[in-house]
Amino acid sequence: MAGTLDPRTGLPVVVMVGGGQLARMTHQAAIALGQSLRVLATDPGESAALVAADVRLGDHRDLEALRAAAAGATVVTFDHEHVPTDHLQTLEAEGVRVAPGSAALVHAQDKLVLRHALAETGEPQPAWAEVTTGTGIADFAGATGWPIVLKPPRGGYDGRGVFVVDELDEALALLAEHGRLLAEERVDMVRELAVQVARSPFGQVAVWPVVETVQRDGINTEVLAPAPGLDEETATAAQELAIRIATRLGVVGLLAVELFQTPDGVVVNELAMRPHNSGHWTIEGARTSQFEQHLRAVLDYPLGSTAMTAPVVVMANVLGGDAAEPDWSGPPLDERVHHLMAHWPDVKLHWYGKGQRRGRKLGHVTALGDDLAEVRARAVAAARYLADGVVDPAFAFPEEH
Repeated sequence: MAGTLDPRTGLPVVVMVGGGQLARMTHQAAIALGQSLRVLATDPGESAALVAADVRLGDHRDLEALRAAAAGATVVTFDHEHVPTDHLQTLEAEGVRVAPGSAALVHAQDKLVLRHALAETGEPQPAWAEVTTGTGIADFAGATGWPIVLKPPRGGYDGRGVFVVDELDEALALLAEHGRLLAEERVDMVRELAVQVARSPFGQVAVWPVVETVQRDGINTEVLAPAPGLDEETATAAQELAIRIATRLGVVGLLAVELFQTPDGVVVNELAMRPHNSGHWTIEGARTSQFEQHLRAVLDYPLGSTAMTAPVVVMANVLGGDAAEPDWSGPPLDERVHHLMAHWPDVKLHWYGKGQRRGRKLGHVTALGDDLAEVRARAVAAARYLADGVVDPAFAFPEEH
């Protein structure tokens, strides 16, 4: 295995570019494996930088910062996809092992590259076109009907960079701002699904059950595992689709395939080649979490079991709400955490150590059980209490704790 081993442990050194919550939770998984996780963060106050011992400060867009972080590492991997592709190609040319490699990662970085690749292999996706002129937009909308979805090819996450437009003037304003856009039909969507697969350099793959991702205002608020009411044929087809994409693109590490379920089946929305919000449930809900599996995959270790630990698992994101406002007069965070643990002792809390502001992902909670409605109610109520200090009447608190 290439790269210098950590002299303290005799084990590989993994560098994760990005200091957000994904790196923080990957660091937690690394500890159990005896791994040394080095984090490249832009600020010492970032989520992962607060807990990792080996933190290098630098901008992921700075080639020299990337080189310095990668020095002596076994493998470089990612908390996000925003590293310039040409920088990754340079690192690879200099002998740095990058996982996923630049040739694969570009499909998660550039939405047009992804659309072309899916078209070449005949995988299901919405009708789409690259548009650079008003005529191109008008022609596409004439073929698919308004509204249409417009996206800048690069950048954007959590619903940002996705614009549903109803008329040409609005589309022209976006085109003037970005110069080139991906136009997609607005599909007749039943719901959003996601499937995650891990792939190692050896070619071993492991896939988790298909989940439903509940979106509000473009942000994933809940994940329901397995996707309720999804027939076995559709679920298997979605898993096989994810495995095909991972194999054809040469992905190493985690691949999350975001899907739209339509009356006719599933179509691919976008890809992420890293741990993903749709897989946070796996920390408690699967025999091997997405974070441990990502490390196993990028290090070419044998992959772990993806079997669920309970019939139903629900993850609910804690988004900054009323409690994040400056004039908040309700119970402080520590008190809310205390109450959550008292009233939902089986709900697992993951807090990311981030500054609070409205709409920001501050943490998540996970509940397990047998009955979807009951498990979901517990998870949602716990997340809402942390965010807003609101107690669901179904879980009324006694006056004393």
